[in-house]
Amino acid sequence: MSDGKTQGGAGRRGGAGTVADLKKVIRQVPDFPKPGINFYDVSTLFRDAEAFGHVVDRLVERYRGETLDAVVGIEARGFVLASALAYALEKGIVMLRKPGKLPWQTHVEEYALEYGTNSIEMHRDAVGAGHRVLVVDDVLATGGTAAAAGRLLERAGASVEGYAFLIELAFLEGRAKLEPAGVFSLVRYD
Repeated sequence: MSDGKTQGGAGRRGGAGTVADLKKVIRQVPDFPKPGINFYDVSTLFRDAEAFGHVVDRLVERYRGETLDAVVGIEARGFVLASALAYALEKGIVMLRKPGKLPWQTHVEEYALEYGTNSIEMHRDAVGAGHRVLVVDDVLATGGTAAAAGRLLERAGASVEGYAFLIELAFLEGRAKLEPAGVFSLVRYD
């Protein structure tokens, strides 16, 4: 966001209104989970009621009125944002989880991280043909996780209408992996 302010109107909260304000409550942890990686810890933002409320308000403003059947959250911090957004939009939530966490039949998709590989799973009946979904996570880095989520959802017959993130690490160019679906982020690190 080029103007330095979060997108959307005033919402119901007065403070925490600029990207700089949000960046102040996001903790950066150097060399985690391994040397050379700068981890953006949003748990500090989640525990700040005003900042968290502001983020949820902006996401709701962006997606209110969109034709969606469900909001999809990526484990684990994506669940926090996706749950609040799904509730406000009166939509269901679909959870994409790490391997071995779901109790029923699953679809699985492997993906590369900036510091290794992993995979995500989704119940086979979580979405169906023609479902329109929004994928939500805390951070867009290389785009590997979100792209895997998109492939998983599309393989199940859903249409990914967009991707929403609290943070985008623009210097990693993950957005390119998610096209042509729209990508929305509140806080960018260039």
